[in-house]
Amino acid sequence: MSELERVWAKSPEQGSGRGELLTEHLSLTRDALETVRTRLGRIPSAPERFWTWALLACLFHDPGKIPDGFQRMVGNPPPKQPWGRRHEIYSLGFIEHVLAQVSEEERIWVGLGALTHHRPLTGGERSIRKECTALLSPEQVQQHFGPINERAATELAVWLADQAGVAPPQGPLTAEQLAHDTYRLLHRVRDEWEDESPDDAAGMAAVLLQGAVTLADHVASAHSELLIDHPLPPDYPDMIRWSFLAQGRTLFSHQWKAEHVHGHTLLRAPTGRGKTEAGLLWAATQITDLTDDGRGLPRLFYTLPYLASINAMSTRLGEDLDDPRLERIGITHSRAAAFHMTHASCDEHDEPDGDHGEDRAGHSRKGTAQRRRASRAIAKANASRLYRELLRVTTPYPLLRGALGGTTHSATLLDAANSVFIFDELHAYDPQRLGMVLAMMRQWEQLGGRIGIISATIPEALEEAIGEVLEGTLHCVEPDDAHPWPVRHRLALREPHLTDPKSLQEIEQSLRSGKSVAVIANNVADASFLYEQLAPVARDLFGPDAALLLHARFKNQDRAEIERKLQGRYGAGACPRRPGLLVATQVVEVSLNVDFDLLHTSAATLEALIQRFGRTNRLGWLNEPAPVIVHHPHYAPRHNGPDEFADKVYPKAPTQLGWEILTRHDGRCLDERLFTHWLNEVYSSDWGSEWRAQVEDARKLFHDSFLTFLQPFDDNAELARAFDGMFNGIDGILEGDEAEYRRALSRAERTPGEQPGTGRLLASQLLIPLPDYARSCGRWAKDLDVLVIDATYDSEYGLRSMQRATDPRRPTYVPGELV
Repeated sequence: MSELERVWAKSPEQGSGRGELLTEHLSLTRDALETVRTRLGRIPSAPERFWTWALLACLFHDPGKIPDGFQRMVGNPPPKQPWGRRHEIYSLGFIEHVLAQVSEEERIWVGLGALTHHRPLTGGERSIRKECTALLSPEQVQQHFGPINERAATELAVWLADQAGVAPPQGPLTAEQLAHDTYRLLHRVRDEWEDESPDDAAGMAAVLLQGAVTLADHVASAHSELLIDHPLPPDYPDMIRWSFLAQGRTLFSHQWKAEHVHGHTLLRAPTGRGKTEAGLLWAATQITDLTDDGRGLPRLFYTLPYLASINAMSTRLGEDLDDPRLERIGITHSRAAAFHMTHASCDEHDEPDGDHGEDRAGHSRKGTAQRRRASRAIAKANASRLYRELLRVTTPYPLLRGALGGTTHSATLLDAANSVFIFDELHAYDPQRLGMVLAMMRQWEQLGGRIGIISATIPEALEEAIGEVLEGTLHCVEPDDAHPWPVRHRLALREPHLTDPKSLQEIEQSLRSGKSVAVIANNVADASFLYEQLAPVARDLFGPDAALLLHARFKNQDRAEIERKLQGRYGAGACPRRPGLLVATQVVEVSLNVDFDLLHTSAATLEALIQRFGRTNRLGWLNEPAPVIVHHPHYAPRHNGPDEFADKVYPKAPTQLGWEILTRHDGRCLDERLFTHWLNEVYSSDWGSEWRAQVEDARKLFHDSFLTFLQPFDDNAELARAFDGMFNGIDGILEGDEAEYRRALSRAERTPGEQPGTGRLLASQLLIPLPDYARSCGRWAKDLDVLVIDATYDSEYGLRSMQRATDPRRPTYVPGELV
């Protein structure tokens, strides 16, 4: 056995007596990088030699693990002993020594990729700056990293030269020579990169290089895979035509137009008229265009604003693209693992959930089966986090984190290069988040991306904002005038509030007429009150399952069960249609593919109302337009300021403007083509000018704060905290669930071979989404890393009330202000 075959890169896995060899890990990382290059292809904004630098950086990222101290740290030989040195610094010596024939500029780029694949180069305690600055001479480098096996080092240098395709270095590699080479390249890299990047283009290239090395390293370390078989095939247009033909259908005009766009697009089309298929037809064309241009295998990101809508879209795409088990379609949001667990079923090795016996280890069989499903769900979610799939359904926020760069997020930015983005319901974002998305759209375009926006309701003000940030042409696609938009709804306005006795009486009459009725309130308090009044009527008429309440303040496990029942009873296309009652807040607006006979809703902004209308007579199958009845809201200030909001949720100005427009159409059937004109009227007002300014301010702030890449290797912990601070909200658990939450996390409950994080996933089923100010209402359990609240809760109504914390000056939960 050669000396090199005794050098490890990783500790042994449980049950194994040998760690992963250093040459094995370097080979795996190089191979992973080759797959990354295949998937990304030529990146427009990257230097011509980018992939060569990335390949060499992957090959040379870990030779610094050769010192005896590192080997003892990974248990070679046992027992493991701490070392406390950054191996990536010592890897520079092998780059300088083996690649001596390569230009110094290229060695600096390769060294930069290797040096920054674990820690920031500069900044706080997490950075390697302190260790780097302490190495003031080659002698100090040699003393710092300690003794090495010089025969193994020499063999490694020869092996690396062979892998890199360069002539092998002559003679043995000594510890003294390696320390000298490390010192020299380290100081050249620091001189070039420790302060600001040479220019913007170099800063971007550096972040992408860091992303390439960290991505390949993570894939190799996890022994994961990156798929190269796209679930959206080139012949998708032919597939959908044949599918439609079998159903006696043809493509809508806007679908045909979308397929033939080459570049960015904005698609307006009515709900239920194939927007999703149109978006996929457009995406298939862009993927073909980019592939033919040498830009790899483009990822397709289908983005939506709400987690529930992502879950529903993932299921739909799985069915439409012949991947019902979602093996090739990824989901990337904060609760992706919970979605996979909900949809998992026992495999042949699981015991049925109904078996309450014990296994040999003393665990309940039901609990063991749950943990197995949770472990598989964690594995799927982790694979998506490692960018496994070429098609991913997501919110924009995981993609926005690419702007943070660094060892954690640079791979996200890299993976977005040469990608295709579909933004569904972009109008749903508030000005701050919309500005962030617009800033990233320009970044993604510069990285070779194509942007597609699809919606039934995009005002011209938003269209203009998108067009201004994109350098390429934004092609607008709409149905032909010859194809009328559907007339599915008849509008009726009511002055009494949705909770008024007169409104309750009218809703009850609708139920007694045998209708399926959706009642959508603006806040939780109103929704709970309405449900309490109306649910007994619906149950008396149609049975115990005929009434459901849905809002954002349910435990995750209870909300999943409510959504399952809701989809089962009121899913679009269900036949026969079943009567009953849903009371909900805005969470239902674009979250589920449901269909009701009649709608009662509190007035909100026009965008929100149009989405609510879309849950009624969704497919247009009713014999006549369905009534959509809008009730005047209460205007009142929130607890934290004087401005008034509709039911303490929606800003007063746009809600009032929308109400004034609706009054002109009261009693009429609604032509959905007019919706865009209505929105244009709102956005051309003084309020619209303020909205446009807020969006632009947010865009500029995000660009200036996150997208300049002037210091690409500085510790970005502060940036990350600033980013997270833009997204308010927190999850909490009930005091009564604390013991069960703790039990789920317990090591004693773990089963053999389960994925890390399985217990936390099971525990997450007890979490309740809360507003950010709820932090002051509970206590932080440090050992569990979760907020614990004293609250009234049940699985039917969700969170009813929250008790004040011990300090009476602290705020308490106000359900009337939450949606």
